Amino acid sequence: MTPRRWLRHYPAGVPAEIDVTRYPSLVALFDESFALYRDRTAYVLAGRSMSFGDIDAMSRALAAWLQAQGIARGDRVAIMLPNLLHYPVAVAAVLRAGAIVVNVDPLDTARELEHRLQDSGAKAIVVLEAFAGTLAQLRERTDLRHVVVASPADALAAPQAPAAPDAGRTRFGEALAAGAGLPLRAVPVGPEHIAVLQYTGGITGVSKGAALPHRAIVASLLSSEAWLQPGLKRRPISGQMTIVCALPLCHVFAFVGCGLLGLRTGALNILIPNPRDLGALIRQLEPYKLHVFPAVNTLFDGLVQHPDFARLDFSELCVSNGGGMAVQEAVARKWLQVTGCPIVEGYGLSETASGVTCNSCDSETFTGTIGLPMPGVDIRLLDDEGYDAAPGEPGEIAIRAPQLMAGYWQRADETAKVMVGEGYFKSGDIGVMDGRGCLKIVDRKKDMILVCGCNVYPTEIEGVVAGHPKVLECAAFGVPDAGSGEAVKLAVVRRDDSLDEAELRAFCQARLTGCKRPRFIEFRAELPKSNVGKILRRELRDAGRAGAA
Repeated sequence: MTPRRWLRHYPAGVPAEIDVTRYPSLVALFDESFALYRDRTAYVLAGRSMSFGDIDAMSRALAAWLQAQGIARGDRVAIMLPNLLHYPVAVAAVLRAGAIVVNVDPLDTARELEHRLQDSGAKAIVVLEAFAGTLAQLRERTDLRHVVVASPADALAAPQAPAAPDAGRTRFGEALAAGAGLPLRAVPVGPEHIAVLQYTGGITGVSKGAALPHRAIVASLLSSEAWLQPGLKRRPISGQMTIVCALPLCHVFAFVGCGLLGLRTGALNILIPNPRDLGALIRQLEPYKLHVFPAVNTLFDGLVQHPDFARLDFSELCVSNGGGMAVQEAVARKWLQVTGCPIVEGYGLSETASGVTCNSCDSETFTGTIGLPMPGVDIRLLDDEGYDAAPGEPGEIAIRAPQLMAGYWQRADETAKVMVGEGYFKSGDIGVMDGRGCLKIVDRKKDMILVCGCNVYPTEIEGVVAGHPKVLECAAFGVPDAGSGEAVKLAVVRRDDSLDEAELRAFCQARLTGCKRPRFIEFRAELPKSNVGKILRRELRDAGRAGAA
């Protein structure tokens, strides 16, 4: 068992363990929050808001309606929505009905949506009206029986009279109105019952459903809440704590770290449906004091480059937490300059119900690491033979924690590939750990580039190139090379069109050893990204290899 040396360096007041038995299920945790914070505003979107009491009442009604349609314990119900007020209502309703939430990205293609629905066996879906057409193309090839259609214009708090079903579709408001007159049957669920299927992004292969038990998400919430506390003391908070929810709730980072953490702590979630529209995002934040700001590197970078961002009220900003991809030092430096609040980087996966490591939230500087293991988390670094890596040497990050998934949904073979002795999960990420127990991501195992037998890590190259003042974004990846096995290729989005290949090569030559210098440089108008803003190296790599064939 790995010595937990990191505990000696924990922030003051943060416990080494969390009590995962405190709540038997997410439903019990929700019930407590609804009672404690009933009159507080829980979510706001473009001037419209919902209180904790509203979510309580509406989710009870929707849960009763789902039960009346035959949804029973263990059935899967998909949610395919952007960050709308409907989202928390739907999540609480599905869990209260005893069913399993299947988070679906609204930007999924028809092929991706069909895979998730078929793989999960979802019997019902709550979907944005704009995507109902895509759903209709494939519905007959799925197990879907019920489709609940939502619209941003829905007046959720207003009673609506039930209407006749429309070709198997029910409006969100109609389901609420019908369910308000129905009894909600209490469904006993325990810590090991599955609460959520969180599909992996598919960046390294076929998308798989991480089956997250109630125990895992409760553990993640309690651990995140405990870890947040030192940061909340950075500055006095006036009024209710706010969380900027600009990342998609369908992704685990925002689902747990914004949506559910806000429910747990009585915070106000400021919902942003489209974070790519930076001007609109900034306008939606203008009325509020900002306290907790989760984001990915690309969003941090885009905001600090926008001329209107600096006008927001950062006087009470306590925690800026980065995740999802490596935060670049140049971006962190600019963020601190504009907001006065350093970025604390963390790390987690769909398989771990979000965060398992993080820098101390009261840190005054950007460390370039992913921090220490959080309460209840054990970390090992494994070499290629599956043994513990030598001290100071890179190894695959293996995680054991109460927030760990039960396995991949109906894929025992895939689960067996990632689980090792004593209940550790192999993340596929390569890291190094210092003497304090602080982790640094070197790269994803499958993104590593092998140049003449030398392991080259794209993140290191990207971190250097991003420091060039004329570079807006970049991505490094490997392409086949007859002489060296693989060569480094660099895709760059220019901030200044005067940047040319010769200037960039000279910059890299001064800062990178030979095997790490890009052999090929390609200037692009943009880089392919996931909905959460993560740069998709695999798409670039596949295109590069196809071109080399």
